[in-house]
Amino acid sequence: MTEASVFEGKKAVYFTLGCKLNFAETSTIGRLLKEMGVRTVRAGERADICVVNTCSVTEVADHKCRQAIHKLVRQHPGAFVVVTGCYAQLKPEQVSAIDGVDLVLGAEQKGDILRYLEERLPLLPAERKLADAEHEAYTVPTKDIHTFVPSCSCGDRTRYFLKVQDGCDYYCTYCTIPYARGRSRNGSIASLVRQAEQAALEGGREIVLTGVNIGDFGKTTGESFLDLVKALDRVEGIARYRISSIEPNLLTEEVLAYCAESRAFMPHFHIPLQSGSDEVLKLMRRRYTTKFFAEKISRVKELIPDAFIGVDVIVGTRGETEECFEEAFEFIRSLDVSQLHVFSYSERPGTMALKIEHSVSPEEKHSQRLLELSDAKWEAFYRRYIGTEAEVLLEKSRTEGVMHGFTANYIRVELPVEENLDNQIVRVRLGDFNVDRSALRATLL
Repeated sequence: MTEASVFEGKKAVYFTLGCKLNFAETSTIGRLLKEMGVRTVRAGERADICVVNTCSVTEVADHKCRQAIHKLVRQHPGAFVVVTGCYAQLKPEQVSAIDGVDLVLGAEQKGDILRYLEERLPLLPAERKLADAEHEAYTVPTKDIHTFVPSCSCGDRTRYFLKVQDGCDYYCTYCTIPYARGRSRNGSIASLVRQAEQAALEGGREIVLTGVNIGDFGKTTGESFLDLVKALDRVEGIARYRISSIEPNLLTEEVLAYCAESRAFMPHFHIPLQSGSDEVLKLMRRRYTTKFFAEKISRVKELIPDAFIGVDVIVGTRGETEECFEEAFEFIRSLDVSQLHVFSYSERPGTMALKIEHSVSPEEKHSQRLLELSDAKWEAFYRRYIGTEAEVLLEKSRTEGVMHGFTANYIRVELPVEENLDNQIVRVRLGDFNVDRSALRATLL
């Protein structure tokens, strides 16, 4: 059993990059450390422990991870620095070579962080670390990833993030996630329901279902994503669920139909497209066509007309000619979606995409055009609801004097602060855009 004395009185800071799954896992790490007597640093304090949970989906993500580590080392001299996540899993040597890093844990070792901290913290007190020029990071050897590590936590936000699945069996040519996260695996429905029930007991009102490929849920337990959705919908106290991201071919007719009539599943979907060109989709080894994707979006809107739909798009992948991009742009423009999440392709070592001959130069990557299209679609979606009434789950904002929250269909709203409304669902009337155009102003009804 871990001794609390190793951790008692310590202060920690947490930094997360990447997907909602990473944020869920960081929240769980924070909860584990809090239970051992570690508190989160306050403004102006120096941390004893820094935890960086990394992403490695692109080269830009790797660069941001390195920047974050360097910044935390500067801000918290003498702190014990732990780096975990996908970047640590895929490139542990690079991470361990960064000055100031003490412990490198792969993606599959996050659940063991207390054990490794207990072992390493007493060996490297801050005063020794500052004086020891020969200090090197301890890198935990990576291993085959096969264990599902549960996670359900809310961090400093109102929403809880429930990890329902991990890993991916899709080997898309551009992607390293299966190597960083391993094969698809999941918790049982019974265990996930218990975690949702605990979140409700703690006052949680909304849960976001997270995972790497959550539509693949059930491979290790013989269950289905539809069965999970139905079971969670019956948990008393949880008023809202959101599905973080689901592949178009795994968002089945049965799941859609159930969500359209469910008690608590919100009209909000995040559906990766990646390219609007069938030629590029084949090069990517995606498992659908543009025709299939368009029909899926139409079906969502037919069953759930108010649904907010976010779509992932990659720009400039190998093999994407100018003609392919223009075809993709026109296809995406034709879709009734609410927002685009645009990523510029970067080459990842070990991926099959490197065997595709045509490489797209940075100048040929038209990310800005898609970002402008996204802004236009997002604003049009918001404008459609100005003057309407909606229910909003409110939470305290980092902006002084206001509260923020989201409608069921993921429209961000802003209201003047009222302390008793934190984590409450209220009915409002939606007004025009706020000053920075990040939300709609709203008034209580």
